Parts: sequence; structure tokens; C-alpha cells
Amino acid sequence: MKNAEAAELLQNIADMLEIKGESPFRVRAYREAARAIETLAEPIEAVAERDELEEIPGVGESIAAKLAEYLETGTLAYYEDLREQVRPGLAELLEVPGIGPKKAKLFYEQLGIDSIEKLEKAAREHKLRTLPRIGPKTEEGILNAIERLRGRSGRTPLGIALPAAREFLEIVRGLKDVRQADLAGSLRRGRDTIGDLDLLASSDDPARVVDQFVALPGAKSILAHGPTKGTIVTAEHLQIDLRVVKPEEYGAALQYFTGSKAHNIHLRALAEAAGYKVNEYGVFRTSDDRRVAGETEKGVYQTVGLEWIPPELREDQGEIEAAASGDLPDLVELADIRGDLHLHTDWSDGRDSLEQMVEAARARGYEYVVISDHSVSMGFVHGLTLERIQEQRGRIVELNERYPDIRILHGTEVNIRADGSLDYEDEVLAEFDVVTASVHSGMGMDRERMTRRILRAVRNPHVDILGHPTGRILGKREPYEVDLQAVIRAAAESGTALEINAQPDRLDLKDTDARLVAEAGAMVAINSDAHSVEQLGLLEYGIATARRGWIERKHVLNALPLEQLLRRLGRPTTPARYALAA
Repeated sequence: MKNAEAAELLQNIADMLEIKGESPFRVRAYREAARAIETLAEPIEAVAERDELEEIPGVGESIAAKLAEYLETGTLAYYEDLREQVRPGLAELLEVPGIGPKKAKLFYEQLGIDSIEKLEKAAREHKLRTLPRIGPKTEEGILNAIERLRGRSGRTPLGIALPAAREFLEIVRGLKDVRQADLAGSLRRGRDTIGDLDLLASSDDPARVVDQFVALPGAKSILAHGPTKGTIVTAEHLQIDLRVVKPEEYGAALQYFTGSKAHNIHLRALAEAAGYKVNEYGVFRTSDDRRVAGETEKGVYQTVGLEWIPPELREDQGEIEAAASGDLPDLVELADIRGDLHLHTDWSDGRDSLEQMVEAARARGYEYVVISDHSVSMGFVHGLTLERIQEQRGRIVELNERYPDIRILHGTEVNIRADGSLDYEDEVLAEFDVVTASVHSGMGMDRERMTRRILRAVRNPHVDILGHPTGRILGKREPYEVDLQAVIRAAAESGTALEINAQPDRLDLKDTDARLVAEAGAMVAINSDAHSVEQLGLLEYGIATARRGWIERKHVLNALPLEQLLRRLGRPTTPARYALAA
């Protein structure tokens, strides 16, 4: 599946057009097309085979032709021509997390910087801070970003790794002689980034299964081909490892290869103290080396006196002690979610219409959904003015009448200004059903100022949710400096929920922070932050993060039934006030 590749290609074209000073509308066209491709529910190759590339929102005749050329040949002449037109090195600067086209152009025009090496040298010599809007903090951030770029471990975001792994898992399950097959490794544990993609299968003829695996059409190259293990690399540069074991060893192998290493070390020590030896082949009694368990994971844990431990918890962070005492958390599940509290439409920067987003929510069986388009200061994404708020509210009144099986709540994702005030006055905020407050700019503040800024927003009586609370973008932007413990305490006191944003490049809050929220007595809201109908499905990544954070249903705001949700938010339980407001 080349969706990620194609989207990245279009984003790179947009970056270079912006460096060249091309029309903002042209630049935006490529970015919108890239975003649409990122959210496609099927491989773009399949769309191209049906000659339906122009059916993708934002993809016109010109972009469709470029995509077709790239998908057919693996290259794009237009892209290569652009790279020649843009000074060599400027495109390279865009690889540094946090460096966009405007900064790259500024660095070149003012300081002649046209390579990462020159950028690093200028930062170390404190020359960048002489430029407009570039201070010591930004300079330090650029140096850190360069170090991260050079030290990248090749880890893949969960949102890219999981769909690819599932695709291969289904293929493996269909291979001849395969009895069982599952995900393993950090993928099964739901980590936010993944190294190699680990699959495990059982068979009476492991070598035959491995032979079939390495011969799959999706294998671009073969790194290993043995009697029980095969390793391939896909066209998307993902490494997939398949181990095949005997059926009687499957449970032990699944436990062992799921990890984590720290969890397994603790489990082995516990087993040894009880007179057992645990490894990937089974559980063996030390006294006579007799196998006593191994066919199922549950049997492995039960033999050493533990409840079965959900994979997401297996990080040696107290889960073994909890399993021994019968105190494991009843982790939240996707089925517990009653609605999504953070959706965008084409009223701001979403791709799809209000109606389409509502219908997608209905298709998921949601009891309620919150439309939360951006606020007015986000003008570059069509943030809503006061007049447009009223217009949108009127449409929501109409849709609530049309769709009695789902409650459509009018929300906003309001920008938190530098001083902690919000884009709208309190009397405007009071008219919304759900208010999510988020930081979208000024992320280079020092810890004290940023903490003060966010605390003011969290304590605003009209704010219900703090959106993507640390601002991180995986692999691109570190969390901003903030005293998160203070923010969590304030949220617990004010009743403000903290979001677990399920966008795969955010997953913000991260797992360990989510656990702190629950321990402090505050609530989380697990939201998709969907900008298209397909992105409602991203919620599963937020659920995985929540489960890693020991989050139970009782900790989740949008696991509440509608009436309980509205009572908690201090809102009327009937939509009658909309008619008055509209």
C-alpha cells in the first residue's frame, strides 16, 4: 500500500512550491490532496487501477496524472524537475523536524544556509538568533531536531505499522498449514512507534510456512529465510519478521515474543522462585524439566500464579504485582466509547461535510458526536467567526431533527492564546455544548509561561477538555515545556478532561501521562480529532494508548451515556436551547 508514499510525495512538492514562492492556492491544493490520500480507506493502487484517482477529494486532473505516473514508474519527472529548480540543500533542510518552507527560505536568503551541516554550524555559533522571530529557544530546538534526525531508530508510527501488519497477518492466516497466527512484539503491546513488525504463527510444518511467507508478492527483499523464521522488507520499507512454532509451544512463544523484555525478565524470576522455568518453548518444572504449560498464554501465566495480563500492560510497571493480587485494571475497550468529542468538518480544515461526518458517526453506532471546528484566530484553516458559529449551529439544529438516533452536539476547538485567554468571550463559549481548548502556536515558550498559559485555560469554567495537551508530533516535534503534573492537578480540581488525541502522529497524551491523569482522579477524553470520515476509525489508536496507561471505562468522559455526559458538563439534556440560540 503506497498511500503514505504518495501523500509524502505531494507534501514534498507543496514544500518546494512554497520555497519557490508559488501561489498559496497551488501549494494548498497539493497539501489537501496529500491529506486526502493519507485518510484513504483502501490502497491508492486500487483506486488507480479503477481509473478513479480524480474521485479522491482534492485530486484534480493534473495531480491525478502525476500520481498515476508515480504509481506506474516509481518516479515523477515533475518532482525531479522541482528539486533541480530549488537550490540543492534547501529540500534537505525540510527533513529537519520543525523546519518548514518559510524557515528554510529565511535561513538561505539571510545566512546562505543550504545544507543541514551549515544549519547546525550556524545554530552552534548562535547566528540563527539574529534572524527575525528566531530566539535562543528556537535555535536550541533546531540543534535538538538535527540530533534526532541523525539518531532516528527507524521506528514506524503505530498508525502506519498496524494496518500493514494486519494485512500481512491475514495473508499468513490463509497460508497452507498455518493453525494460528497473531501480532507480537511492541505492535501487540500498542506502543506509539514500532521497530520491526513481528508476526507469530503455529504449524506442524514451520519450514513450509516460512517458504510461502518469503515468496509473498509483497516481499520486496528477503533478509532471512530459515526453517522457523523468515524476514522480508516491503516496498514501503517495513521489515516484517515471521516466527513459526509448534502448536504446543504457541502460547509460550506468543507471551515471550510479545515482551517487553523487562516484563519477561520479571516473569522468569517469579517462575524460578516458584520452581519453574519459562521460555519461548513453554513452562517447565525445574525439578524434572517436564513441560507443564505452553499451549496457551493464559496457561503460562496461571502456572506461575498470575491472572492473564493484557499485552498493553506488559512493561514491568506494576502489572505483575497487580496480576498476583487480582488487582489488574478493567481496561477500556473500543466498544465502551459512546461518541467522539472532537471532529472537524469542511467548515474549517476538515475534508468532509457536516452531514457526512454525522452519517459516519451514525454508522459506528455512536450515541452522540461533537462537531468542534477551529476558532476564529485559526484563519488559515477557516476558523469560525461569530456569524459562522450561528450558521453552523442552525445546520446542527436541522440535522438533529433529521437524525433522531444520534445527538449532534455543537462544540469548538478554541485556540489558547499566549496569555492563556481564549479566542471567544465567555458568553460565546457558554453557548457551545462542548469546548475543547488547545495550543496551536507559540510552542517555544519557557516552562513557567507555558504552564501559566495552560492553567488559565484549564481553569476557565467553560472549558471541558484540554486538547492534545503536550503538543507533540511523533518524530517531528517534541512536547512543549510544561509542568504537566500541575496541569493534571488543576484539571482534577476543575473537572476538565485531558484528551488522548488518537491521531497516530500525536497520541497525545502519551500512555504514562494518561496513567497520571487517572491516578489524580481526573478524566480523559479519547478522541479521533477526525478531519475526514475515514479518520473516525483512528480512535482505536487512542484506545491502545489509553490501555497502556491503565485507563478504565470509568476514567473516560466519552464512555458516559449522553445524559450523564451532559450532566457532568453542566449542559441541558435536551437540545431545545439550540432553537432559541439559532
